[in-house]
Amino acid sequence: MQIRVQCGCGEAACPEWAVVELQGVVQPQASLAGTTRGLHIGRLCSAPSPSSSSKAGFTFTVGYHELAGTKVALKKPLLVLRKKKPEQSGCEQERAAEVELEVIGVIRHKILFKDRPKALISKPATKEKKTLQPGAASAT
Repeated sequence: MQIRVQCGCGEAACPEWAVVELQGVVQPQASLAGTTRGLHIGRLCSAPSPSSSSKAGFTFTVGYHELAGTKVALKKPLLVLRKKKPEQSGCEQERAAEVELEVIGVIRHKILFKDRPKALISKPATKEKKTLQPGAASAT
């Protein structure tokens, strides 16, 4: 079986993609269990990195949880491929054996979130206890 890979970017460089690596499981609400395509999970932001570190920092906010992560280079780049339909030429057996893939992006980095999330829920306001003056209690 022959697999042809074509770069659909032409003369320009292929778009740069990144992988987001999370520890654990992302579970949607029960009402959205069947329709996760295009689901908004959270907000990914670039955070100011400390001057001592050369790695870029990122924050990922999901609901009331915030994760801190870093950008890490992959040992080997990955390709993002899209399967193309074969053209209508030749007999059907040749077309069935031929597969053509189009390169639509290159992944050279991943954003790694390896620490536990930080809770963003603020502390509830505590009521101050009223203290009675020693003289006021005996006056009644």
